[in-house]
Amino acid sequence: MSSQAALLIGGITHARKEWENLSSILTLKEFPTGTREQFIQNCKDGKYDDVVALYRSNTSNKYTGPFNEEILSVLPKSLKYICHNGAGYDNIDIAGCSRRGILVSSTPVAVNHATADVGIFLMIGALRQAYVPLAALRAGQWQGKTTLGHDPQGKVLGILGMGGIGREMANRAKAFGMKIHYHNRSRLPADLEAGATYVSFDELLANADVLSLNLALNESTRHIIGEKEFQKMKDGVVIVNTARGALIDEKALVKALDAGKVGSAGLDVYENEPVVEQGLIDNPRVMLLPHIGTMTYETQKDMELLVLNNLRSAVEKGVLLTGVPEQKNNNGVAGQ
Repeated sequence: MSSQAALLIGGITHARKEWENLSSILTLKEFPTGTREQFIQNCKDGKYDDVVALYRSNTSNKYTGPFNEEILSVLPKSLKYICHNGAGYDNIDIAGCSRRGILVSSTPVAVNHATADVGIFLMIGALRQAYVPLAALRAGQWQGKTTLGHDPQGKVLGILGMGGIGREMANRAKAFGMKIHYHNRSRLPADLEAGATYVSFDELLANADVLSLNLALNESTRHIIGEKEFQKMKDGVVIVNTARGALIDEKALVKALDAGKVGSAGLDVYENEPVVEQGLIDNPRVMLLPHIGTMTYETQKDMELLVLNNLRSAVEKGVLLTGVPEQKNNNGVAGQ
């Protein structure tokens, strides 16, 4: 039996065998269900004192809640790595982890295709305002109050956050004949830019016919789109968000939709999930999905495998394969 352990919080659905194979190098422990209070007590009771790596599943938040100061303060001193299943990791206090010498990985790349597919689905649905005929048909009203939509061809798709998902959105949008503008913290190399036009934040807001949000949520990006930003956009702009709901001030979005400033929207994420702003639910020009961006068999399996590959690499080589960018200068992390 290994003197070092790995702890799984939540479950593994598609890569159970690969998790169990880690027993050759680690003692495997699990916290499959339970409450935040139970988890904290387990930590205080020393049940995880030999844990060096933690697998935080994409359902773990239901059981432990966010990894904030309260949780970080009771985690075992032996813990060196948190391998998180999810591209977004705003429910982990990265700065707090860094102070404690804990390195964190996420699952970029694995989520890119499925999330971009949903982004394009929402974009086309919003451009065509597809919810209106969908609802009418099921209500026995044939086309109901269906109005003319818009073609994507020739439109400017503005991408805020040209990471892996943003670039896959761009690839797909090009097939529809769209022009790609983007804004990032820094301009991409020409090969990754692939013909897209780099513009300032204000230029992106002013020029986009469709604005797609594909950036991480943190304190600097929370409500990056609000009333002031909507005023800088074209009348009738389409908003697509598959990243994190709190990137948008939802109350401001409702007002912009009601005023006609925003023509339509396609949303997979919300500011206070699972609660959705009533003004979005009531507006038939908004396409709504319940945060299903990565909900495909193939993507879920790829995500689980990437978490396990991160965990194995960390324990065997001291290196995380997809460490979070905030820690990219820390020893032992291959930052993105």
